[in-house]
Amino acid sequence: MNRIVANALKILRVVPRATLILMVLAAPVLAVPTMRAAPGSTIEAPALKKNGIGFVLLVSLRRG
Repeated sequence: MNRIVANALKILRVVPRATLILMVLAAPVLAVPTMRAAPGSTIEAPALKKNGIGFVLLVSLRRG
């Protein structure tokens, strides 16, 4: 009987730590669907202005 009680106490001591670890690991996974739900949550970068340096760089690299 004492061994059963000792095992039960060990399990009860581990349960709060295990639940805390599982909550920390599951929080990011559970947060992803809520972030995708809102259509306005996408952050887009502004379009870059084309300066035409790509062609000059291409020609200079081919010569070298």
